[in-house]
Parts: sequence; C-alpha cells; structure tokens
Amino acid sequence: MSNDVIVEKESLGTVAHNYWSKVKSGDIGSLPAVLGLVALAAIFTTMSEFFFTNRNFANLLTQAAPVIVIAMGLVFVLLLGEIDLSAGYASGVAGAVLVLLITNHDYPWYAALAISVGVGAVLGFLMGTLVSRVGIPSFVVTLSAFLAFQGILLLLAGEGGTIPIDNNVILAVENSNLTPTQGWILYIGVSTVYVLLGLNRINSRRRAGLKAELLNLWILKTVGLLVITGAAVFALNQERGNPPVISTRGIPIVVPIILAILVAGTFLLGSTAWGRHLYAVGGNAEAARRAGINVKRIRTSAFVLCSSLAAIAGMLFASRMNSISPSTGGSSTLLYAVGAAVIGGVSLFGGKGKMRDAILGGLVVAVIDNGMGLLGYGAGIQFLVTGAVLLVSASVDAVSRRGNLSS
Repeated sequence: MSNDVIVEKESLGTVAHNYWSKVKSGDIGSLPAVLGLVALAAIFTTMSEFFFTNRNFANLLTQAAPVIVIAMGLVFVLLLGEIDLSAGYASGVAGAVLVLLITNHDYPWYAALAISVGVGAVLGFLMGTLVSRVGIPSFVVTLSAFLAFQGILLLLAGEGGTIPIDNNVILAVENSNLTPTQGWILYIGVSTVYVLLGLNRINSRRRAGLKAELLNLWILKTVGLLVITGAAVFALNQERGNPPVISTRGIPIVVPIILAILVAGTFLLGSTAWGRHLYAVGGNAEAARRAGINVKRIRTSAFVLCSSLAAIAGMLFASRMNSISPSTGGSSTLLYAVGAAVIGGVSLFGGKGKMRDAILGGLVVAVIDNGMGLLGYGAGIQFLVTGAVLLVSASVDAVSRRGNLSS
C-alpha cells in the first residue's frame, strides 16, 4: 500500500488524537503562546474599554516591532543552545551609526541603513568567532559585549544626550501607514502566495511518496488564518484618527517589514541546507560534526544574523523615538526579546523553534505591557507578570525536554 493511500485514509480525528499524544508527552510547540495570547486579550478586553480598539491594536504592533525583530534574530542563536546578551545594545550601536550617518554626514537613508546592518554583522561575526573558534562560552562573550556596546553607545551619543533624526523615510517606518488599498493588495498577494505554496508542498510530498499534511486539516487551518488576518486588516483600515484634523488609517508600515523578515527567516530555516545544519548542531553538535557539518561556521553565522537583525531593530527604535539615546536597546529590551522567543516556543536547550515563535511571544509580551499600562499598573507589576510568564514558559520547555529524553 502506498503512502498516498495512507495519507488519504488519515482522518481529522486521528490527527487530533496524535496531536494530543504529543501534547501529553510535552511536545507542545507554540500552543502555550497562542492560548496565552487569547486569554490575555480576553482579560484585558473585559477590564479596559480601550484595549480592544483599532487604535490600540495599531499602537501595540508598532510598540512590539523592535523587540520582535530582536527576538527573531535571537532565534538563530537559541536554536544552537547559545545566548546573546548583547543584542539589545547592538541595536542601539547600529541605530546610532544609522542616525549619525544621516544627520551628521548627509548619507542617503538606504546607504546608511546598509552600513548600519553591516556594522551589526561585524559585531556578530566577532562574537561568533570568539564563541565558535576560541571556545569562550557565549554567556561570557555576549555579557562582555553587552558592557562594551553600552560604552560605545555612550561615546557616540554622549552621556544624557540624544542623536535626533530627521529623515522622512526612516521616520515613516514606525509612524506612518499603508493606504487601505495598499493594505488589501498586500493581504491578497500574501494570502495567494501562502495558499499556492501550501498546496505545492502537500502535492510535492505526496508525489515523492512521503507523508503529507491532511488536506482537510490544512484547509481548516488556512481558512482560519486568512479570516483572522483579514479581520485584522479590516480593523486597521478603519479610521482611528480625529478627522478632519488628522486622519489615520491603514496597516503600519513596520508590519510588512516584519512579514518580510518572517518569510526570509522561515525559508532560511526550513528550506535550505544551512537551516537543516543549524537544527542539527543545536540538537547534537558532536553528531553534526561527525556528519561533516562545519559546526564552527554555523555557530558564527548564527551570531552574524542575530546582530544583523538587531541592527534593523535599531532602525525601528530610531524611527519610533525620532532619535537614538544612550538607553536605546537597554533597560528591559533584551529581557523582553529573550522572553518573547522563549514564550513563543523556542527551546533554551537548542534544536527546537521557528521564526514565527518570536512573533507570537513578542505579541504576548506586548499585550502584557500594553494592557497593564492601560489599567494603570506600574512597571514593577508589569515586570513581575512578564517574569512569571517567562518562568512558566521556560519550565514547560524544561519539562518537554526531559520528557523527550526519557521517551
């Protein structure tokens, strides 16, 4: 009997039973983040009349964007079982380079952004080299870099000083929106590509005699996703300003930027040899080395990608704050970014996680921060709640890993 026949005979009930078995064994992926996001949104909606509004929804997306991008970069490092404690201040240093080149040296925004990302890549290469080739633990290397980058940022901005930016393109990223028409075009285009790629993946696996996802289940998940994202686009396209004084409608420009990073990162991790090697090294570095994988190169490149995305986050910080200051990327930025990745489902022990997990976790962190702010709770309570959520997520990850090792 062929695998195609087996796939066709598989029912939704069988799939649900198999999934529940995985959940009971500890392999729950991003399920806690999804359930937590829904629960938190429901709680804050009942407690604040301002939470579930299109204005707050748009603000939540722009507020979360820099942390989400840093978290997406951290996914590459966490998949190796490593850590990068310097990603927050790396974003600040790269952001300062961007702003200085534009403000003080009249560089065009695209050239300044390219150089800024290049600076991030160099910083990541230096840290990755120390970790992979010299053998210094990533905790020590990136903690040292955390302090060093903070010092560099102080030198660039001056103690207590700020570096303002006055570039319409950079400022528009976090402060402007697509038109409603552009938003619907983006939604239709992305949805079409997503559906076609999904169908092609299922058909390709069936033609190759491999087990493919049940078509009915894929249709159910796809329709649900398209309905939710379509509703989000509809909500964001509604007026949330104060016409005729000011009219604000449309998807924030930063959203398609994050979407582009998500697509690129997902492709890199899931459809390239480099991505498969990264998971292999994170799962068992010695076995990967014996299989012929260049472990040192994989580790170094992961840190390069992490710091490069941190540089893009630096651009987002500059856009949102209209400047760069010595505190950019500091305070709770790194903690929120690491928390976002872990809460979303990326394992601290390496080998498990996806790029989308950083977005889910980032939204959870942003909802906590945003919702508790609307309710008037201070930073102390917000940190306590976020820390508790992170602890629960890390505990689930540890229990899941112990269950997998014992099975």
